[in-house]
Amino acid sequence: MWTKTAALILVMSLGSVAQAETFKSTHYDLQLVTVASGLSYPWGLAFLPTGDMIVTEREGAIRIISPDGKVSSPLGGVPGVYASGQGGMLDVTPDPDYSANQMIYFSYAEAGPKGAGTAVARARLDRAANRLQDVNVIFRQFPKSSGDRHFGSRLVFARDGSLFITIGERGERDRAQDFTINRGQVIHINPDGSIPASNPFVGKPGYRPEVWSYGHRNPQGAALHPDTGKLWTVEHGARGGDEINIPQAGRNYGWPVIAYGRHYSGGQIGVGTHKQGMEQPVHYWDPSIAPSGMAFYTGDKFPKWKGSVLVGALSFRLLSRLSLDGERVVGEERMLEELGERIRDVRQGPKGYVYILTDSEDGRVIRIEPRT
Repeated sequence: MWTKTAALILVMSLGSVAQAETFKSTHYDLQLVTVASGLSYPWGLAFLPTGDMIVTEREGAIRIISPDGKVSSPLGGVPGVYASGQGGMLDVTPDPDYSANQMIYFSYAEAGPKGAGTAVARARLDRAANRLQDVNVIFRQFPKSSGDRHFGSRLVFARDGSLFITIGERGERDRAQDFTINRGQVIHINPDGSIPASNPFVGKPGYRPEVWSYGHRNPQGAALHPDTGKLWTVEHGARGGDEINIPQAGRNYGWPVIAYGRHYSGGQIGVGTHKQGMEQPVHYWDPSIAPSGMAFYTGDKFPKWKGSVLVGALSFRLLSRLSLDGERVVGEERMLEELGERIRDVRQGPKGYVYILTDSEDGRVIRIEPRT
């Protein structure tokens, strides 16, 4: 059970004065330190080997934040985005070999014929010029469609260097079981956009070869398990039914035929919660917490968190810590509710601290520390 201490304290953070709220739990005293503020609806956060952070802003910018909290001007060379509703600049991640090639990858809502769709590009980050060079789009959701909902999208590199992309069904739930298009899927490609020969639908007529798994609704969180190397995802349900899944090649995760929770109208979703040939989630929330970013904790700053999965929540405005026993969720601790902020992304930093992004017009990067 988490309770807020009686007072706010001021701490010196990274060379500047920042306000930190201290939370007391049965296990820890936590201190929240604002590393950077004034960000416009920040969406994705990633760390470079230098300790710098890359942060995307939904309206279309990508910025670099130094370890001491200095925020760069928007990078030049960034492609235009469809910044409407849930669309805009989304996730970002460095190449696994960034130190050698300075490549980054980012997902965004891209406008085009008949509407918009999720796209992924890669580019070389030119720090001296504060811009992207050699931008190349390596994936485009097919086809584009009208509306401004359910773009996904997280980017995760597998251990073999291939890339997973999560995409939403664009609010077109009845098309999430159509194998000839890209709706509500995990996509699996090589870094140059080519298709791995091992993908489950390669060479299968009527299926798109880039698809890894399907039947997802709007997966906005994804992370690689640090021990098994398997991809885990978290996706939005409707009025209940947020899910954590471990997407396996070629498997169907059910939306909109099966789901937990109900439609916003109150009606039943599909046939209920189970159907033969469709996978069950590892964990679900009902009612919906509106989950977004996801990270496994492997650091030493919070020993009792080690091995947990952390999930940010938008509507419930909290950080969920899920305790695991193998691939089973065996407990949940809800934290930071007193902060009152929509938590868009969560990442473990290079020194074992946890960082979160708050989703607002004055968004922040906040570092979570043990209180000293």
